[in-house]
Amino acid sequence: MPEISRFLGIIIAMYYNDHAPPHFHAKYGDHVAAIAIDSGEIVEGRLPPRVLGLVQEWREYHRTELTEDWNLARARKALKPIEPLE
Repeated sequence: MPEISRFLGIIIAMYYNDHAPPHFHAKYGDHVAAIAIDSGEIVEGRLPPRVLGLVQEWREYHRTELTEDWNLARARKALKPIEPLE
């Protein structure tokens, strides 16, 4: 699972052969969730509320880049790193 960003103990990654809808994976400790890029809906898993809020804020800032990485992953090309939340 290629890591595309890391901040505040949260790891953001995408799989190359993942299923629709376009989403990314967020991991924080033992918690993991798949989050839709466009809507922010949790597709699978769970994150603590504070962590989910941080991930959602980051997603809003980087939706275009996330979509670009999703398309690169579907084409099996190298993913681009995305700036962390500051």
